[in-house]
Amino acid sequence: MDRKVLGRGLEALIPQTSADSKEKVQSLKVEQIITSRFQPRLTFSQEKIQELAGSIREQGVIQPVLVRMVDTDRYELIAGERRLRAVKHLGLLEIPAIVRRVADADVLEMSIIENIQREELNALEEAKAYRRLAQEFGHTQDHIANRVGKDKTSVSNLLRLLNLPEKIQEYLSSNLISFGHAKALLSLHDEKRQSLICERIVKQGLSVRQAEQLTGGGHRLKTKGSKRKEQDHEIRSMEEKLQHTLGTKVRIHHGKKRGKIEIEYYSLDDLDRVLRLLHLK
Repeated sequence: MDRKVLGRGLEALIPQTSADSKEKVQSLKVEQIITSRFQPRLTFSQEKIQELAGSIREQGVIQPVLVRMVDTDRYELIAGERRLRAVKHLGLLEIPAIVRRVADADVLEMSIIENIQREELNALEEAKAYRRLAQEFGHTQDHIANRVGKDKTSVSNLLRLLNLPEKIQEYLSSNLISFGHAKALLSLHDEKRQSLICERIVKQGLSVRQAEQLTGGGHRLKTKGSKRKEQDHEIRSMEEKLQHTLGTKVRIHHGKKRGKIEIEYYSLDDLDRVLRLLHLK
């Protein structure tokens, strides 16, 4: 797998300054900087913010934040929100920054790469960021995988997490269950059963291996004979193919003689995107 994009490190996002560098570090007022609407991280550890603040108190801000100008004397943060929060915690009025012209899609992409490299995104935050790249900017899974330095299967598996019930996603976001637990739950096709087994995992502190055994047994209880099991597998496979193609949640409800397909969309723009993929617009 070619990992050149991710492998370049944060220098690809925030280059080291030198005498001949075209991008100069400048001092900006903290009040001039607004946080990015494309920030993929949803939670920040207050303890880590305080630790960083202690380091900045002793050594200053070693690495400048990266911003883009959005208005006269107003800048949007691209990378470095923990540094900005730590500086605010200390009550400092200014912070070193590099100003760069960056498109919306690149802002989200840069934020994702920075957080992945620092290992600060949980699986759900990463999945939601990839969904935004797909829905808002039309990126394919292949393109996303290439840009963040992951294989397509990894990106696909992360996106599948967004098909889990909201409560399970909350447990995953809160680290009450792991990515491995979530993958085991995805092997079940019934949301009620997913939720029931998830509650059991949390209450009993089950390992990923135990969760896999439990979900495997639950699937066998649900199916009636190898023919039904094979049919369920085929429907699930078709659902996943549609989800990968359309970049959104798809459900196939199959009955004895007929069924229906449900395709979710999250805005009118997203609906237009889905219709274009279906060659209906």
